[in-house]
Amino acid sequence: MPFLLRAVDLARLSTLTKYPSIPTYHPLDPSNGAVLDEARRPPPGEVVATEKVDGTNARLALLPDGSYLIGSREEWLYAKGDLLANPALGIADAVRPVAERLPTDPNAIVVVYGEVYGGKVTAASRQYTSKREVGYRVFDVARIENFTELLAKPAEELSAWREDGGVPFLPEGELEAFTTAHALKLTPRVARFPGRDLPTKPDAVLTFLEELLPTSRARLDAGAGGEPEGLVVRTADRGWIVKLRIEDYQRAKRRRKK
Repeated sequence: MPFLLRAVDLARLSTLTKYPSIPTYHPLDPSNGAVLDEARRPPPGEVVATEKVDGTNARLALLPDGSYLIGSREEWLYAKGDLLANPALGIADAVRPVAERLPTDPNAIVVVYGEVYGGKVTAASRQYTSKREVGYRVFDVARIENFTELLAKPAEELSAWREDGGVPFLPEGELEAFTTAHALKLTPRVARFPGRDLPTKPDAVLTFLEELLPTSRARLDAGAGGEPEGLVVRTADRGWIVKLRIEDYQRAKRRRKK
């Protein structure tokens, strides 16, 4: 049965294409958000460190019937052909020009996950722009071929599938090829190194972050503040992925000094 957007349960499609949660490298104390001492076990092979841009999650679902949907992480904001778009955080305005030029695939739902940042998107926008410019960076792409089977599942099963690593993300090489082919910017690739070289002690992690990313590589103009949020570290196949926020480790260091 061919895919028809008007016949699809949009809530279930949203659950299917929502970006899964990324765990922190050091788990956080649920009572106060403090960094706990024991880090997640690093993988044995090479990892890729990318800049974690402080903006808002924007997803673009390219659909098999030639249509597309643009959304935040939680809700849809615009569909191809709509006269009006939800103006939330400028997501639709930033992503729509990209959506109009990207091809769809009749055999898959292709989801482009990106970050809209700068402008007045978050309190950290001044770190990326002094002129209220808006940027858009891609950080992942998924190609979902068995969408018919998945969309028949209850929402609870879809959520579990997504959060348990079921989303078929493009590996790093294919992700780079996709963005290059379609003239899209990836979140900055900062470094590649063996996973065993990732420090495990919180203070050592803070030093590592400050040395590896002293200033943001996603600035939109020279007058921006340039203070980075942190890194996302992942294996090339995305089988292991964590986020490391500089502020979390700075707060942990201050607490230890008290």
